[in-house]
Amino acid sequence: MKTGSYLKARRKELGLTLEKLAKSVGVTRQTLSRYENGVITNIPMDKITRLAEAMHTTPAELLGWHDVDFREYQPNQRVPILGRISAGLPLYAEEHVEGFVWVEVNGSGEYFALRVKGDSMDAAHIFEGNLLIVRKQDIVENGEIAVVMIDGNDATVKRFYRQGSTITLMPQSTNPEHLPQIYDTTKTPVHIIGKVVKNEIIFE
Repeated sequence: MKTGSYLKARRKELGLTLEKLAKSVGVTRQTLSRYENGVITNIPMDKITRLAEAMHTTPAELLGWHDVDFREYQPNQRVPILGRISAGLPLYAEEHVEGFVWVEVNGSGEYFALRVKGDSMDAAHIFEGNLLIVRKQDIVENGEIAVVMIDGNDATVKRFYRQGSTITLMPQSTNPEHLPQIYDTTKTPVHIIGKVVKNEIIFE
């Protein structure tokens, strides 16, 4: 049984409401509902632990794992949470850093977390209030989700496409107001800041 389905079945078996369980775990009712319905599949490990405790089970049972060393899946890197990214200041300028979060990342690299604002990527399950984990890099493949700065303005998160000197930043939104952004790099500077590697941490 998938984690979301097990979570929902176990909650109902214990007679817990979404509101009560969400409060005990420290997430919103909406977030818990997304866990159960499979909208968010990569549930943060600290939330898995709290859910297991609240429902009198184990993390391994909740995840459907057996004979697994759970310690292997603990967060292994502390990364800064950036409220925004703007031109003219270092990436980790004090006024940008809102705090820190522990995450599990694979391989080497420099990472940061960026709090999502707006609904331009909600169709990709990137919702306002989420924390995106970003690996700092200045090159991404076409179709990857990147953090990009255009002409020195605040950074944006979009799917990135390049064809010659033309760059298209594609939203994935249920809101039709968000349209593709197309730039000629010979006229408008476009700077890739990093690649989104995780969308699993919910900022409460």
